[in-house]
Amino acid sequence: MVNENKSKKILLLYGLIGLGFLVFLGVMLLTSLKSRHLPSLYTHKSSKSERGSIISADGFHIATTKKLYKAVVNNYYIDPQKEELFIELFSIYSGIDAKEVKKRLHKRKGVVVLSYLVPEKQAQYLKKLAYELRRYKVFIEIKNERTGLRAMHGLSIIESGETRLYPYGDVLTPIIGYAHKQEDDGYTRIKGIKGLEKRFDIELSSRQDGSSRGKRDVNSYIILNKDSFTKPNLNGMDIKLTIPIALQIKIERMCSLMKKELRAKQVMLAVMNSQTGKVLAMASSNRFLPKAIKKSDYPSLNSGMIEYSFEPGSVIKPITFALLLDKKKINPYDLVNGHNGKYKIGKKVITDEHKFAWLSAEDVIVHSSNVGIAQLAQKLNGQEFHEGLKSFGFTEKSTPDLIYEKSGSVPSINRLNKKIYKATSSYGYSMRVNLMQLMRAYSAFNNNGRMIKPQLVESFIDEFGAVTKLENEEAIQIIQSATAAKMKKILVKTVTKGTGTKTITKGLTVGGKTGTAHIVEKGKYVRKYNTAFMGFVNDKYINLTMGAIVVQPKKSQFASQTAVPTFKKAIDILVEDGYLKPDIVE
Repeated sequence: MVNENKSKKILLLYGLIGLGFLVFLGVMLLTSLKSRHLPSLYTHKSSKSERGSIISADGFHIATTKKLYKAVVNNYYIDPQKEELFIELFSIYSGIDAKEVKKRLHKRKGVVVLSYLVPEKQAQYLKKLAYELRRYKVFIEIKNERTGLRAMHGLSIIESGETRLYPYGDVLTPIIGYAHKQEDDGYTRIKGIKGLEKRFDIELSSRQDGSSRGKRDVNSYIILNKDSFTKPNLNGMDIKLTIPIALQIKIERMCSLMKKELRAKQVMLAVMNSQTGKVLAMASSNRFLPKAIKKSDYPSLNSGMIEYSFEPGSVIKPITFALLLDKKKINPYDLVNGHNGKYKIGKKVITDEHKFAWLSAEDVIVHSSNVGIAQLAQKLNGQEFHEGLKSFGFTEKSTPDLIYEKSGSVPSINRLNKKIYKATSSYGYSMRVNLMQLMRAYSAFNNNGRMIKPQLVESFIDEFGAVTKLENEEAIQIIQSATAAKMKKILVKTVTKGTGTKTITKGLTVGGKTGTAHIVEKGKYVRKYNTAFMGFVNDKYINLTMGAIVVQPKKSQFASQTAVPTFKKAIDILVEDGYLKPDIVE
């Protein structure tokens, strides 16, 4: 009986041991089959690339990009006893008022964004704050009822996008243009809308976001070895301009003052190297703040230098005259009947401001005689005149560096076979041009008959500092060098003895031509005018093509009293800043 009880006890003991072993096996099996939340041995990090900058010739960043971050927190995980501490510290580090922080924190339960516009430098400070808040146990662990795991979420500083900055306000507007925000999978990117921002949007745009992947160490840093993978950040290219900002600012200020003085709608002025085409200044009185565009700014968003197309008036006379000279239809000393200031073609009477009985062909330009040039132009047939105007670049875009340019128009061959159209076109009516087209055309007179395209962009620069220089298109020989020399002499005489005397600057060679033209409104010419002075300024070292346009000045309708003084003020600025060095012998 005793042995039987002993056997039962031993059997029960083995049974319990067996049962325990089966339970152990079951638990182990369940553990092996159940998904476990183990920390990964690998980690992945990414970074966003940035849009490139637009840089002036003298190295100033006119348009640049700044990264933005957002500060995010889940208010469930903030210890209620330490909430005030969190609010106070976040307020100090972010610069946001503590009351506003509290308001945002309690906007809703769960994840809240405390700030969307955290600058990069401030983001670094807030990341340090996030670490300190964890250290001071401001955040608490909460058990997930579904998984049974405990978790803690602190303050997160997340890269959210980029913003475009224009540190010098309205400088170089509207040429530089402006940009808008564009969402890219939750990240805010910048896209060019107008001006250089639009024209070079592809080159400026970020090329490749960076990323790294590999095994991590205990601090979650990637271990860089043969098994890790890194894709570098490739930012957008920087664009370096030919325009120095210091000169641009002075010319812009002068244009703004002249607009006020002349009571004009707009004043524009451009300066370009006649031989290389590099633009030194391209200024308008009508500018805007790219980051704060108002409804009243809308007309200024378009670049008048290329988008304002107008009848140029008498600044076309030298073009007509050059075509006649080049085809040997006239010589500068031919006599022309001035008809005492009145000349009738069909039903139209052409008049002159200054009356002449007779004058030399070159004095037709010097004294800006409509009667004289209208007669001389009859020596060209329609095809010669039409193709001649087109050879000077009219009806085609002046530069590849700008966008939305209005190419203008010239009369057809058929129209130019008619005496009246030949006459009116010879002094700048019946056609439309813009300032930069005139700049390009006039460069031929100061460059041995070779016409050069205006160039605004000097080079592209990548994030490694590699520079890709942009070569301008080769100048085109449109008139013979002998013709250009004669025209240059006539334009200098126009300044010394004709309508441009107010531009005379001692020690410099100045030449040019005035122009005044009526404005058309609702199909009729009205008593409103545009005035212009196109020409050149040279010293021993550099040849510059320059042009000034004054849109609807109320003070005077004459170019000699509006565009000419504007041109002269620009010369004085160029001398003052050392771009021109007068050769003055005491």
